[in-house]
Amino acid sequence: MILKGLKEKSIKKKLNSILKKRETRFNTDKIEHIGIILNADETTDFEALKSLAQTISVRSNKLKIIAFTESKDKLDYSWDTCYNTKDFTWNGRINNTELQAFLDTEFDMLISYYATDVLELKYLTAASKAPFKVGVFQMDKRINDLIIKADLENLDLFKTELKKYLNVLNKLHS
Repeated sequence: MILKGLKEKSIKKKLNSILKKRETRFNTDKIEHIGIILNADETTDFEALKSLAQTISVRSNKLKIIAFTESKDKLDYSWDTCYNTKDFTWNGRINNTELQAFLDTEFDMLISYYATDVLELKYLTAASKAPFKVGVFQMDKRINDLIIKADLENLDLFKTELKKYLNVLNKLHS
């Protein structure tokens, strides 16, 4: 119990540190490589998320999806890997090389497809090296550059709105 509280406090401290240092810089680089972070406890239609890349003309091999669950047992999906709180040490460091590699990848755009306020998910989003971050409506507005208010069950609305805003921002290939 004490370690859980210490872990939570450490992650909050790291999250706030990352968000204070974060520079918001806008560029018109085209989207070619996408990362998606989702909450496996909220979203079950993973195949539909893969269609997101097609909507904005990104090849499926340029899409990487990871899932996080608050469950103590890791869930394995055929599409990618699922992580949980065991992948964080007591001092808030990530002790999983695959998860760290995902965060170190400089995606052109990172999509945070979760609505529940989970500290580890917010930390993963903030720690990503992606210069442009898009998310579903969340309480902490400092994490994402573009927030699209849509229900998680309504992926079609999210895809439509995302494509519309990316066109306006000149981030899509013609």
